[in-house]
Amino acid sequence: MEKKGLVLVHTGDGKGKTTAAIGLAVRAWGDGFRILILQFIKGSWKYGELAALKALGEVDGRMEIRPLGIGFTKNASLEEMELHRKKAQEALQEASAEMMSGQWDMIILDEINYAVKFGLLEEQEVLGILSEKPKNLHVVLTGRDALPSIINRADLVTEMRLIKHPFQQGIHAQRGIEF
Repeated sequence: MEKKGLVLVHTGDGKGKTTAAIGLAVRAWGDGFRILILQFIKGSWKYGELAALKALGEVDGRMEIRPLGIGFTKNASLEEMELHRKKAQEALQEASAEMMSGQWDMIILDEINYAVKFGLLEEQEVLGILSEKPKNLHVVLTGRDALPSIINRADLVTEMRLIKHPFQQGIHAQRGIEF
């Protein structure tokens, strides 16, 4: 059976998009894959997944996570938004180069859908790197509000749907659950 690299999308307003992608990465790592996770928004906080994935990567060098963003864009000034755009463009260039490097079996573009939604990247730029994807490489895109064109390009799309969240009850994000 010939291997075909898939394009997978985790989107929706519910929690768990990055968590699902990381679960997929752990499964793939267990099967001998080489995995790179590029985070388009996250960058300034210390998330639990950073420590866990770094530890896996230190075992044999087959797992790497790179926070490339500078954090959330909410309430950003015009100057800060320009910096967000610059960092997202740099992340996209890095993603393109890594996709072509032949070094990875799976690349996760975490929160790339947010980067498009907030105007940090253009739809055509993301579709462009997907069209250049090597045929055996699996690519996972996460983030809310995936565009119809991204959904159409994907082989597998999963939508996380919010039903109930602790924040609705006034409970703030908790380490180990939310980040």
